[in-house]
Amino acid sequence: MPHLQINRTPARALAITLSALALAAAALTVQPAALADETSDRDALPTVEVYQSPTCGCCTLWVDHLRDEGFTVNAHMVDDHRLTQIKIDAGLTRELASCHTGIVDGYVVEGHVPAEDVARMLRERPDIAGIAVPGMPIGSPGMEVGDRRDPYDVLAFDKDGNVTVYASHHQD
Repeated sequence: MPHLQINRTPARALAITLSALALAAAALTVQPAALADETSDRDALPTVEVYQSPTCGCCTLWVDHLRDEGFTVNAHMVDDHRLTQIKIDAGLTRELASCHTGIVDGYVVEGHVPAEDVARMLRERPDIAGIAVPGMPIGSPGMEVGDRRDPYDVLAFDKDGNVTVYASHHQD
């Protein structure tokens, strides 16, 4: 087998390095300001730890939704027994439960909560344990079925069991 020979002279290496730096500098100078602002906002978002069943496709679609909206997500595939225990430890009741549970910056995010509501919660820092979309409403992130959009609420809950409506979607 013939060996690839690389010209490793210092002058050649310097020329390649300078060319690469020039290309990188050019790419940075043409980056639109809006994209730069969006990137810095996305970098500021904390990582979401998501616990889900390895057999649930809609959970994976919700994780993709969060990533598309700029969140870093660590998805943990766990069995049903472990997932139930995570929900109990997070203070979730049966009425609030859905198919996956996220933990982000001290808050619980249960079910198919839109990324915009997660970001709002992190911006506003309300005195709650977390937010939830109970069940699996059609049209929520990860539960898209064609053009169908069922109305649903995102619920806020606290450690004392109080539940209020945090946001409403598809109420038309």
